[in-house]
Amino acid sequence: MPDAPMFDAPMLLVFPSLMAYAAFSDLFTMTISNWISILLVIAFVGVGLLAGMPVSTIGLHLACGFGVLVLTFSLFCFGWIGGGDAKLAATTAVWMGVEHLAEYGMGSALAGGALTLALLQFRRWPMPGWARTRLWIMRLHDKDVGVPYGIALAAAGLALYPETGVFVRVLGG
Repeated sequence: MPDAPMFDAPMLLVFPSLMAYAAFSDLFTMTISNWISILLVIAFVGVGLLAGMPVSTIGLHLACGFGVLVLTFSLFCFGWIGGGDAKLAATTAVWMGVEHLAEYGMGSALAGGALTLALLQFRRWPMPGWARTRLWIMRLHDKDVGVPYGIALAAAGLALYPETGVFVRVLGG
């Protein structure tokens, strides 16, 4: 990588910023926009190239994401996960690479299980008056609405991000 430490922080913040946005978007609207997933892939390629990652390694990361997209799209077709969740899992897999894919899957499952249990408990409580005026809170409280799983996907990705090859490479490791 060229000697340009002033670019290190912005490059390292792209992934966490987009993941946080995706998680909050899912929390408040139950949607994850396509542009987030597209930007995550483009950003990975850009950061990878700027960090001096070999093109073949970038290709393997993209292939990893494609494999996860095939799997998660299948889950979406059965109605088991949302489309935004499928795309977010796949684009996060691009950043994780094959080295951290199993950990990411396990972390997402554990975080998603904890989120689901917390949400099921939350849905058993009566809603106070102030919360009834907040559409997003009422949506979360609705037993007929799914789980904003993008929160779990983002949490797992953010937890593993400092161990990823692209993160370590940007820091000169």
